[in-house]
Amino acid sequence: MSGTVRIHWAIAPAIAPRPLVNCNRCGGVKAYRCSEKFRVNANGKRIDAWLIYRCVVCENSWNFGIFERCNRRDIDPALLQALESNDPGLVRRHAFNVSALRNQVGRVEEFPDVAVQRHLVGETSESATALELRLGLEMPISLRLDRLLANELGISRSRLQTLEERRLLAVRPDGAKALRRAAHEGTIVLVDLAGEPDREAIISAAGG
Repeated sequence: MSGTVRIHWAIAPAIAPRPLVNCNRCGGVKAYRCSEKFRVNANGKRIDAWLIYRCVVCENSWNFGIFERCNRRDIDPALLQALESNDPGLVRRHAFNVSALRNQVGRVEEFPDVAVQRHLVGETSESATALELRLGLEMPISLRLDRLLANELGISRSRLQTLEERRLLAVRPDGAKALRRAAHEGTIVLVDLAGEPDREAIISAAGG
């Protein structure tokens, strides 16, 4: 493909997953949202730490365990400070840890919403006829690749399928089946737009 525009998409989930917890105040299973606050409890040399969640209906609390009965000397002082100050980066890291949440409660409500930051790689020109997208994920997401591309490029999923069938769209390293799977780190999407009347609009949307 000559005249290729290369763009890196830095993708991050936008809404934290919500554990489904039996709320003893509401009397049933409810979604709980992250409060973005930790609770740290010291009992002598032992430290417990939790990320606090609140019922979306009644605000009842549920504690997502980070560590329990851990010896203070085994905890990095910087980590302890981050917990005690409710460091946003540390909150986000734990709040989006779907596997850990599932291990504690079993059922988790996930959201497909993502934020995409676009970075042009190299130079571009008005005569460009092809697009190369490189995906970088802050953490795993549940959004399918075809939905991600359709949302961000402003075209339909059926159009993406047609482009793939005409061999104008390729996904590396996983091939066409990747369109129906969750987008993941390191995926490269190549699109030949030479014969497409709206190629400029698609390239513009890709670059934001």
